[in-house]
Amino acid sequence: MDALPREAALRDDVARVCRRLWERGLVAGREGNVSARLSAGRILVTPAGFSKVDVTPDDLVVVSAEGQVISGLHRASSELAVHLRAYARRPDVHAVVHAHPPVATGMALAGVTLPANVLPEIIVLLGPVPLVPYGMPGSNDVADRFEPFWAGHDAFLMANHGALTLGPDMCVAHQRMESLEQAAKIVTTARGLGAIRELSETEVRALAHLRNVLIREPGGSMSDPGPGPMQ
Repeated sequence: MDALPREAALRDDVARVCRRLWERGLVAGREGNVSARLSAGRILVTPAGFSKVDVTPDDLVVVSAEGQVISGLHRASSELAVHLRAYARRPDVHAVVHAHPPVATGMALAGVTLPANVLPEIIVLLGPVPLVPYGMPGSNDVADRFEPFWAGHDAFLMANHGALTLGPDMCVAHQRMESLEQAAKIVTTARGLGAIRELSETEVRALAHLRNVLIREPGGSMSDPGPGPMQ
C-alpha cells in the first residue's frame, strides 16, 4: 500500500475512533485526542477545540516529530506533546488515544489505579496500569510526567485528568481504552461489595506470559485471533 492510500485509511480510522469514544461516553464536549503514526516521522492528530463526534478525516492535522504543522486547516490538539513523546519513546507504538472515561478517571481523581492481580483482562489486555502524577494540561509538563512510565506500559491513568492508551495500531489503542474503562467499572463495583479476591502469583505469572506471547504476535487477543479491519 503506497503512502497516500495508507494516510487516507488512517484518517478514516482516527475519525471513526473519535466517534466511538463519544458514542461510548469516554469523552464529552471537546475532551480527548487521538493520533496515529504516519511515514517519514509524521504524526496524524485530531484538531484542537472539536467535539470528537464531529471530527472528520479532513479535519485532522499532520505534524512533524517536533510538533510543527505540515498540513491541515486547524490547530493540532493541545495535548500534542504527550503524543509526540509516546512516539519518540516507543517505536512499537503507532496509535495513541487520550480520553476521560468516567469511572477510570474517577479512580485517577481518587489517587488509585487498577490492581494488577485481580482480572485476567487487566493483566493480558492492558498490563500494569500506572497512575501518572498530575501535570498542567496542554503543556510539556504532562509529557514529562510520563517519563518514568513509558517502558513496559500500554495504558495509563493520569492523576486528576483522564487516561491514555497506546497500541501497535489504532484498533488496539482504542480497544485498550474501552477495556480500561470496563475494568475500572468492574473493580469499583467489586470494592463496593467487599474485599476483592486476588489471583495467586502463579496465576498472575501465567497470564503475564500469555500477554507477552500475544504482544509478540501482532493482532493477538485473549478472546479472538485478531481484530481485523476496523468497522
